[in-house]
Amino acid sequence: MRPQSLDEVVGQQHLLGQGSPLRVIASDSEGSAVSVILWGPPGTGKTTMAQAIAHTSGRRFVELSAVTAGIKDVRAVMERALNDRDLYDIATVLFLDEIHRFTKAQQDALLPGVENGWVTLIAATTENPSFSVISPLLSRSLLLTLEALSDADIAKLLDRATADPRGLGGAVELTAEGRDALVQLSSGDARRALTGLEAAAGSALALAEGADGDAHEAALPQITAEVVSISVDRALLRYDKDGDQHYDVVSAFIKSMRGSDPDAAIHYLARMIEAGEDPRFIARRLMVHAAEDVGLADPQALTIAVAAAQATQLIGLPEARIPLAEATIYIATAPKSNAVISAIDAAISDVKAGRFGPVPKPLRDAHYPGAKKLGHGKGYRYPHADPRGVLTQQYLPDEISGATYYTPTTHGNEREVSERLEKIRRITRGE
Repeated sequence: MRPQSLDEVVGQQHLLGQGSPLRVIASDSEGSAVSVILWGPPGTGKTTMAQAIAHTSGRRFVELSAVTAGIKDVRAVMERALNDRDLYDIATVLFLDEIHRFTKAQQDALLPGVENGWVTLIAATTENPSFSVISPLLSRSLLLTLEALSDADIAKLLDRATADPRGLGGAVELTAEGRDALVQLSSGDARRALTGLEAAAGSALALAEGADGDAHEAALPQITAEVVSISVDRALLRYDKDGDQHYDVVSAFIKSMRGSDPDAAIHYLARMIEAGEDPRFIARRLMVHAAEDVGLADPQALTIAVAAAQATQLIGLPEARIPLAEATIYIATAPKSNAVISAIDAAISDVKAGRFGPVPKPLRDAHYPGAKKLGHGKGYRYPHADPRGVLTQQYLPDEISGATYYTPTTHGNEREVSERLEKIRRITRGE
């Protein structure tokens, strides 16, 4: 079912419009020798696009895998490409899969061919090229980012594969529930979806033969959600990313971390991952929760959540499950405090209600011409002039002087913050 042309490719329409680099390369037109690096999750069409270009461009197509190819193989391709160009006027397209697995020396061997136009390089990677591809090669190539296929894209692929003679040729019927189950299990990966469809079709045909002792001729064997569950040996989670299950599981995930239960939090994290939830969404929830429910009781929690989000962006699933789990466990076991969110929400509430006043004159900017004549900055006391680094001074407007927004708890790091802040407030407020 691999598409034979770019017109058959489902998804990635942001890269396949008329006049796009991939269309130009496929057309074999003048100026179409630009090299490209395709970066995206597994099963999103990187190899498919390269082979579709090969079928339509009329160029010689060479495919290498960074897993098995070495410098010798790369140099052989370059020499052959140079000879074909000079002797026979034949252009070469080199598709290099998993370029991130190439060492620096191996990538260096690609440079002469790419720089001199001996080959048009189409490289594919699932890892961020900024970290896995050498700068000289990156600067000589266009970086095109592929996105995980949408549910509608996957459903379209499944319907096509069910009916197309290249696929199942209408030998089975794919029910709406079966399609939804396969879409859910695919997590935006076309290859996984088609593999699941093939396995489910085999199970459906076997069940039909077992029930009748022979193939059922009156009605087509059906691929239902139950058949999908049997064939892929994987439980079908009730998890609609736009429905109640999505919000229920996310809510349980957050409340489990807030309640300091790492086992429950990891359970709900696993359910979200297995249901195909966007790992970036999970990472965002971790960052919010670290700031909202841990806060200054353990400032390191937000740092770890942000690091997990960055790692998720760089490496993707399935490896991203590890930093996500690390952040989940850390946050669940960290001391808790909602003093930070309470402080900012209380302050915003006062501002919205009009409880504010002019900035005290000693705190106003006194650097622009005429400011001092207005009394701006007059009476400001420089804290570093005091040996304690703190001195008595009014910072809030007169209208809300003495207001307290931040009330630290005695949990974790906030115990020390609370003790220090109590002393600071006694000095600043002159108590």
